[in-house]
Amino acid sequence: MSVHVAHPTRSREVTSTERPWRRKGEANFDKPTLPGMIARYALMILIMIITVGPFLWQLSTSLKGPMEDIYTFPPNLIPLEPTLANYGEVTRTIPVVSYAWHSLLVSVATVVTNVIFATVAGYALASMRFKGKAIIMGLILSTLLLPGEVTLTSQYLTIKSLGLANSLAGVFLPTAVTAINVLLMTTAAASVPPSIMDAAAIDGATTFQRIRHILWPNVKGMASVVALMSFIQAWDDFLWPLVVLSDPAKYTLTVGMQYLNSTFGSNPRVVAAGTMIALLPIIILFVSTQKQFFRGVEAGGVKG
Repeated sequence: MSVHVAHPTRSREVTSTERPWRRKGEANFDKPTLPGMIARYALMILIMIITVGPFLWQLSTSLKGPMEDIYTFPPNLIPLEPTLANYGEVTRTIPVVSYAWHSLLVSVATVVTNVIFATVAGYALASMRFKGKAIIMGLILSTLLLPGEVTLTSQYLTIKSLGLANSLAGVFLPTAVTAINVLLMTTAAASVPPSIMDAAAIDGATTFQRIRHILWPNVKGMASVVALMSFIQAWDDFLWPLVVLSDPAKYTLTVGMQYLNSTFGSNPRVVAAGTMIALLPIIILFVSTQKQFFRGVEAGGVKG
């Protein structure tokens, strides 16, 4: 009968490989030291508390009954007697379905126009040669330096002169294409080798064919990022719809939810339920498209 004796050096190598940190004097710099790993996890937990904590507190508040204290410290995130009565109060107070439909119309229109216009503009700025391109790029970049509130009055006067005040079209039009999306698509379009575009033009491909068959397959990852960001921005927008819309029957969901703060200001449970209703579509959308979103971000980061 033979007895197998484990080699001590090999055991140490296996242990060192499986250990998630490196000891002092080890040359495996791909792993952090033990204090560094602890600091990373502590920072990650702190960031999660700051970012996810308010959402969990709002969700917990929306499920608590009127007799349960919501201001205890530390917060009790698990309701003692969960109830959906607060959500029912929201649906009885405001037409949630109607307001959500208005928000959906504005958001989908914003996504479609931003993807189309930003892609075409990105192609023009990245692949075409014309005079004044640097000036146009400078003007687009300069708009990013201005807060939205600065142009609020001029935008409203423009929408009013077009006869689109108090309409969903007036809510949608100023965000039909945004400067940041044009710059993102320009960066993605710049990753396509000019020689390929020139070869397609020599072969007789039209501008539309070059965009459809050459540009789009290379920038559709970034286009998914533009689409998701445009949807979230349009869905969450509050100030501009509040300025444009005067008829409560045409309110978007975020503006309609503001009515809860004035009516149920003393009952934060109902306000929290309304907040969760407004956030639910965004959460579902992001969860279902997060793979495409991060792939687009990664592709844009590598190519840009």
